Amino acid sequence: MPYVVTSNCQDCKFTDCVEVCPVDCFYGDGRMLYIHPEDCIDCGACEPACPVEAIFPEEDVPDAQRDWIKINAERATSGDLANVTEQTEPLPTAAAKKASLGL
Repeated sequence: MPYVVTSNCQDCKFTDCVEVCPVDCFYGDGRMLYIHPEDCIDCGACEPACPVEAIFPEEDVPDAQRDWIKINAERATSGDLANVTEQTEPLPTAAAKKASLGL
């Protein structure tokens, strides 16, 4: 089962997870990252690297966040997003979002 990025990533776009991903399965838009479900090899390296605890194995996505499974699949496979393969600066709103999450 692939890993899934959830709403904690919105308006953060920390890319620590991208740095540790061995298969470059992350895609991004202006607000967040998504994991391509077919490219993810389920290694789990990204989950502990996420500073806002936004990444879960598909089977462990919290009930209130289950819609993100479909969103990741749709967005990452749309062909409209850039493949994010290198760490970049987080969004200017990232520190405030992280604080609002209590992290």
